[in-house]
Amino acid sequence: MLQWYSHLAALLLPLLCSLVGSAVAQAPSAPAPPAQAPAPPTQAPAPPTQAPPPTPPLPTAQNLTVMVVDVQALLQNSKAAKMVRSQIEQKRGEYTKEISHQEESLRAERDALQRQQASLSPESLNQKGRDFQQKVNDLERNVQGKRQALEKSNGDALQKIQEEMLKIIADIAKQRKANLVFQRTDLVLFDQAFDVTDEVLQKLDEQMPTLTVNFVAPVPPSASASPPAPAAASSPATTPKPKKK
Repeated sequence: MLQWYSHLAALLLPLLCSLVGSAVAQAPSAPAPPAQAPAPPTQAPAPPTQAPPPTPPLPTAQNLTVMVVDVQALLQNSKAAKMVRSQIEQKRGEYTKEISHQEESLRAERDALQRQQASLSPESLNQKGRDFQQKVNDLERNVQGKRQALEKSNGDALQKIQEEMLKIIADIAKQRKANLVFQRTDLVLFDQAFDVTDEVLQKLDEQMPTLTVNFVAPVPPSASASPPAPAAASSPATTPKPKKK
């Protein structure tokens, strides 16, 4: 029995050794350690945000300087404004006298037409009536043209006064370091110490003591106006009356 066991061990030992060697030869090599993930790229630091410029402080009650100007009073009481007003009134008087003479002439012509109604034929009377109406229309356009010319002439002159006035106000505001300038008509109550109207008036009279108005020529009456349609021969003609100014 012992001899058989020894013989079996002698047979199994080489076989076991060959199996072990084969197993060792076929055993897979140990896996390589996993590759380390690359580190994320380092981001450059964001540039520091630039702080916005500081907002200038608003004027407070301690550093607020106010001025008040009565512009309407300056346009009424300054020497230049009074001179402009005088020239405008003089020119208006000239226009009024001229228009009055034309109205008197039209009234006389109207009266003459009324006296001739019985002696003139209907066609002749209608023609004279159309001619008279054209003269009335021309006078109305003449009056309108003179009125518009006066308004423009007055406006242009006052604009020159206002431009000079604004320069003076700006100079005074700069001297006083004023932050705000109000018109008198925009305020209800205010301290009279803020009113610089008298100072502006004095400087305005010194710098612009006179002003000559550049009168615009009135637009002449349009000659392209079409006369009214003639009246029927069977109906009596009526003479239009000139309109009073």
